[in-house]
Formats: sequence, structure tokens, C-alpha cells
Amino acid sequence: MRRPPTQPNQPTPPTPPPPPFDAPAARRLRTALNMGPEHVAYGLRSSFGLPYVTPDLVIAWEHRLASPSSTELTALAGVLWCSAGELIGKPRTLREHRIARGLAQEDVARTVGHELLAYVRMEEHDEWRGTDRQSAALADLLDLTLPDFVTVTGRDAKLADLLRSAVTTRWQAYVRPVGKLVPLDRRLLEATVQELHRDYQGQMVATLSWGDSAGSSASGREFLDRIVDRFWTTVERSTY
Repeated sequence: MRRPPTQPNQPTPPTPPPPPFDAPAARRLRTALNMGPEHVAYGLRSSFGLPYVTPDLVIAWEHRLASPSSTELTALAGVLWCSAGELIGKPRTLREHRIARGLAQEDVARTVGHELLAYVRMEEHDEWRGTDRQSAALADLLDLTLPDFVTVTGRDAKLADLLRSAVTTRWQAYVRPVGKLVPLDRRLLEATVQELHRDYQGQMVATLSWGDSAGSSASGREFLDRIVDRFWTTVERSTY
């Protein structure tokens, strides 16, 4: 009898990290329902098929000694009569935004027009690949703010590189490249990049005038390390 050819070992897909868990919110919601950790553990065992959950594990979650997995967090939301989004800290990735909205991978893939397997791979590699239409559908489905959309679609690193160059050289040359990544009004974008350039240059000059070159270097690194956060803060301040 001919044996089938030996299949090469397939790589095990990486285990996704647990979503950011808002432990104080979980504790607050449990208390509001007059439930003890033992009641939560019982609900997770009896209603959601998680036989290993004990009151001690629930307490560990609430004291940040452990983090619930995506499945555990969804079940915990069911026990606490809340949405999964209420138990998640600020979502950072495509997967975390999806979980926060209580959606399955199939829901997102179908709505944005992607094959399920292709979408799953995007989540696994944290790398969105979609047309403008699919990106707009994704932003609408997950209720993404513009900063969240830029992060989820993997544009943060490129944006940071452009902004660092803009504040350390001629800012005018980088308005258009930044605008291709961030769909903002041209005048707002120009004013924002110019302000960041002015703040950075002013900070460096002020520090050097104190005769502290080491302090200037550290101050400059800190500014550049947080350049994307500063960009969005400046945009928000100029908008309102």
C-alpha cells in the first residue's frame, strides 16, 4: 500500500496578544450589578462554557495580574451585561477595534468586501490592505476616528518619519506628502506642520541658549518620539 507523502510541518500561527483590558471598568460594572467574583465565575462557567474560570481568576483580571483573552473578554461582557468595548482600554490595532465593536471577523470581511482568509491574515500581521472604498467601509463599520484610522491602516510610522523631517528641515516640502497619508484640509495641515516646526525649533534654540547641549539633545528626542501625538493634539486644538 502506497503511503501518502509526508507533509512538511506547518508553522503554528502566532497567538494574538490579549486585547487591552480596562480592569477598573470591569470591577465597577460587577459592583454595580451587586455581583461578587464568584457570581461572575459561575456565569462564565455555566453560560459561556469556560469551566476553568474561578473567582480567583476574576480577581486576578480586576487587579491586572492577568488579562482575559478575546474569548474570555467577550464572555465577561455577556456576564456583566455590557458591550465588549466597555471592557477594553483604548483600542490600538485592527483586531482590538473589531473586538471593541463586538464584531466577528466574518462580519468585517463581508462588510468591507474582503475574503475572510485575507482579512484574518491582515489582523494577524496587523497590516491593513484595502482599496479606498474598502478603507472607508472599514472606518464606518468600526467607527474609527481619523487618528485611529491612520494607526489601523499602518500609516503611523510613515507619518512619524515625514513629521520628523518636517520639523527638523523645511516644513513646506512635507505638507503634500503628509496630506497623502492624512486627508485633512490643506490650510489646516499647513498650519499644523508649521506650528510643530516652530515649536520644535523654538524648543531647541531655548535649550541651547541655556548652554545645556545634553538637555537640548534629550528634549529634542522626546519631542520627535511623540511627534505623531503632538500632531493630532495640534490638529484637534486648531479644529475646535
